[in-house]
Amino acid sequence: MDERGVILDELRRAWDGDPWHGDSVRAILGRVAAERASARAIPGAHTPLEIVLHMTSWTREATRRLRTGTCADPADGDWPPAGDAEWGAAVDALSAAHAELLREVEAFPPGRLHDVVGDARDRPLGSGVSYCVLLHGIAQHHAYHAGQIALLAKG
Repeated sequence: MDERGVILDELRRAWDGDPWHGDSVRAILGRVAAERASARAIPGAHTPLEIVLHMTSWTREATRRLRTGTCADPADGDWPPAGDAEWGAAVDALSAAHAELLREVEAFPPGRLHDVVGDARDRPLGSGVSYCVLLHGIAQHHAYHAGQIALLAKG
């Protein structure tokens, strides 16, 4: 399997496959009751809904970076306000963003995976790393936040 294939496999496993670390994002989100999604289980912590909106925002930004080769803050913001967002719609939006990312990775030239996206390294912006690091980072980002959601939803 070539490197792009490895990345696609990792992204698919993280989302709805059998990841090594435990349950997939989709499995975890499927166990969250809508009424728990907006509950703030820990004062000052994000809710599962807020985390899903954040994950969607960064998944869309990673897709945009693959298309444009430029880095920016996510269009919806790092932590979009939950406002009147509904759990089911938020999960559907994340699923759609993930599917779009997979399509973009499938079309991405494998020879460019080690090209650097963005200019100087800016950790909060996630710039100055290769496309390969960006894509592995999204899978890691999904796993990290899925673990948070799993704990928060148990409340």
